[in-house]
Amino acid sequence: MGFELRSPAFGYGDEIPRRYTCDGQEVSPPLEWSEPPAGTESFALICDDPDAPMGTWVHWVLYDLPGDARGLPEAVPSEKELPDGAKSGKNSWGKYGYGGPCPPSGVHRYFFRLYALDTKLGEGPGLKASQLVRAMKGHVLAVAELMGKYRRW
Repeated sequence: MGFELRSPAFGYGDEIPRRYTCDGQEVSPPLEWSEPPAGTESFALICDDPDAPMGTWVHWVLYDLPGDARGLPEAVPSEKELPDGAKSGKNSWGKYGYGGPCPPSGVHRYFFRLYALDTKLGEGPGLKASQLVRAMKGHVLAVAELMGKYRRW
């Protein structure tokens, strides 16, 4: 088995439960991942919606998650820095932490991508997804992906 990302709340391609959306409590879903490649020093996570009308909308950015972590609990705090040293980036709303699915209408796909990195990035909090992607360049050992859907009328 390769490096995999999953959630006990929903499966790949399944509907994301309302609890994790703007129509519910808007807390982050619990995530779990399998053993990463040897040499993994840290993880980074980006959750985005490529179906947004104005282009890809970023819902969550986290980085410098410890290399020995194997998951995130439900409702990760929206703080600049977490107790384990992980940093929160800024989402497309310009806020730290998780912003739940909230499409204007129709079905949208939400991709959670977890990057296994060969280094701790050491950047301060507040990176946007595009800045994080640049900082990770040359350090990605593997990527695991989970996709969920959410519909609004």
